[in-house]
Amino acid sequence: MTHYLAFVLRRVALLLPALLGVAALSFALMHLIPGDPVLVMAGQRALSPQQHAAMMHALGLDGPLWLQFLRYLGRALHGDLGRSLFTHEPVLAEFMQRFPATLELGAAALLLAIVVGVPAGVLAALRRGRWSDHLLMGASLTGYSLPVFWWGLLLILLFSVQLGWTPVSGRLSPEYWVEPRTGLMLLDALLAGDRALLRDALRHLLLPAVVLSTIPLAVIARMTRSAMLEVLGADYVRAARARGIAPWRVVMVHALRNALIPVLTVTGLQAGTLLAGAILTETTFSWPGIAQWLVLAIYQRDYPVVQGGILLVACLIIAVNLAVDLCYGLADPRIRHRH
Repeated sequence: MTHYLAFVLRRVALLLPALLGVAALSFALMHLIPGDPVLVMAGQRALSPQQHAAMMHALGLDGPLWLQFLRYLGRALHGDLGRSLFTHEPVLAEFMQRFPATLELGAAALLLAIVVGVPAGVLAALRRGRWSDHLLMGASLTGYSLPVFWWGLLLILLFSVQLGWTPVSGRLSPEYWVEPRTGLMLLDALLAGDRALLRDALRHLLLPAVVLSTIPLAVIARMTRSAMLEVLGADYVRAARARGIAPWRVVMVHALRNALIPVLTVTGLQAGTLLAGAILTETTFSWPGIAQWLVLAIYQRDYPVVQGGILLVACLIIAVNLAVDLCYGLADPRIRHRH
């Protein structure tokens, strides 16, 4: 227990420099983007130099960058990420309003990647060198290489425009409405007990989840195949086969359970890939999540939203990676002593 506690404290200590680096980098990059937020806010109105200076001062953008950064850090440490320059709503409140949509999409994509990727990797390992192995690994490599926006547009043209099976965009059709109890549309539909609403939410979620799951699915399938090939050649697997244990039990109990440790690690690390891919996916399907929110904020030069949103996303990714590290330390005690 003492070793594990020290392992946890070391991992947590490493998070602080990472968060500080993310905050500094997002602040610097946002201020390097050409454009003036005051002019964007003014729109077609002509501002005098005095009005422009007054608005810059009111927004706290007239001081040196180092001073603005220190003020931003001070507020962030107290849980205040500022207010949007356009909606005047707290950044944290806007984030929490949109986060359930991204969470639902990411969870559906990750579930799909696991459900399809793990069996595909197991099958490829069992059929090593045969046509099915080459077909599955070739498909995973193709999926990993596909541009997300092109793949999304292709599916929209086929299933939405040509076949009419799925909606083009959004989370619900205009004729449906559900009380947002949790913000997760599928869960809210289940709580409402409306099957038609649930079917409509599933139809809207299907294509974005397929597009977003493509890269994680490919990674999980290839990692599962690699881990299974290593485990299938182990002595305890050969011993299990020699004892006459059923082949399916050898694969599922003795081989797959031991091969899942690296697969689970890679699966947890795909959270960053999901959030990165969500930017293009949400934009393509007009999915009202945090990625689309951040893209719009960048266009508008909404400094507080971009800085606060990136910092919150980084916190989520770091938290997931920390959870994976801690679980890996529990599963394999050797990790605690090596790191």
